[in-house]
Amino acid sequence: MTSPVPEQAAGRPLALVTGVGRLAGIGAGIARGLARDGWDLALAYWSPYDARMPWGVQPHDVGRLAEELRGLGAAVSTLEADLADPEVPRRLLDDAGAERPVRALVLSHAESVDSSILDTGLESFDRHFAVNARASWLLVKAFAEQFPPEWAGLGRIVALTSDHTVHNLPYGASKGALDRIVLAAARELAHLGIAANVLNPGPIDTGWMDDGVRASGTAQQPWGRLGTPEDIAGVVAFLLSRPGGWINGQLLKADGGFSAG
Repeated sequence: MTSPVPEQAAGRPLALVTGVGRLAGIGAGIARGLARDGWDLALAYWSPYDARMPWGVQPHDVGRLAEELRGLGAAVSTLEADLADPEVPRRLLDDAGAERPVRALVLSHAESVDSSILDTGLESFDRHFAVNARASWLLVKAFAEQFPPEWAGLGRIVALTSDHTVHNLPYGASKGALDRIVLAAARELAHLGIAANVLNPGPIDTGWMDDGVRASGTAQQPWGRLGTPEDIAGVVAFLLSRPGGWINGQLLKADGGFSAG
């Protein structure tokens, strides 16, 4: 027997998407897809992380993305959040859901600095686990604690992961921990009717690839092209949809066949 859907849940629901600091990023692509699919959005980002990356801070990207999403009919809030701070995940959920509960949590944030077993420093190792694993656990926990029980069957968690481990020790290991946290949520949050899945998008060129990496990745793709944020957005939109709720507790690969070889 299907329970009646609350009026608010049947309207434009609210999703919190983390890691949305750049127009070219996967998080931005996911946000666009969800806005087109009828979601309102809270977008979390952290500029100091981008400042440490080769692409640097794009100071107007978040504002431009928010305006673009509003043009698609979405209500949008933007929230700067340092997920290395253990107090921040709870505040982020509180701020995102200040006016109504968050119905979907999309974890597309990451600390990602390449290093190997022999040259990874303790500070880097700890920061990767703080951002990629601990913050994700705390976000999932806070999401579940604010989730209305009358919305059973409508809650969604999707986390982006990666198989990149060799010469990428802290990133790969912390993503492995993330996988297990989210897969546990599929069982532990079943009483709330929240579906939780992990999604591996394979190599997506969002500005971090050099020519050699781009050529190598393209050569390994059966269709001869790299994936785009829009490719991943469509998969996430389905997982967050009502029919997508039957997919639960899975580590999915949506990589265009990259991993098939």
